[in-house]
Amino acid sequence: MRISVVIDIKVVKYQIFEQAERAYPDECCGALFGQALDGVKVISEIFPIVNAREAGERRRRFAIEPDEVMKAERAAAGKGLEVLGFYHSHPDHPAKPSAYDLEHALPAWSYPIVSVGSGRALEITSWLLSDDRERFSEEAIV
Repeated sequence: MRISVVIDIKVVKYQIFEQAERAYPDECCGALFGQALDGVKVISEIFPIVNAREAGERRRRFAIEPDEVMKAERAAAGKGLEVLGFYHSHPDHPAKPSAYDLEHALPAWSYPIVSVGSGRALEITSWLLSDDRERFSEEAIV
């Protein structure tokens, strides 16, 4: 596995874990802001987004409305950054992409997933979709 995602552990990882724990037992979601430098994505900020799924579905799925993606892109650009991906949580499930995640992802963006067990964030992994949209490969988080 090659290094491709650098996440500021003290700030970003903590913020994602905190959001995932607050949202439990529902899924949380948001955008990742940063810069891509020499093939390495350096994530410096998150942009929390409200899970737009219906109340009964938020425990298993998340949705991000198109206008929220545009807000994230504008906010990142205003800081001289870019949107490098989107994160979400998996309540009481592993930090691995589901079939639903595969169907809704796009290549080039990073997709960190936080596993939350009994209300506590346990693990974070990051995934990159292949150009043919057939499979994810795990990205190293540094």
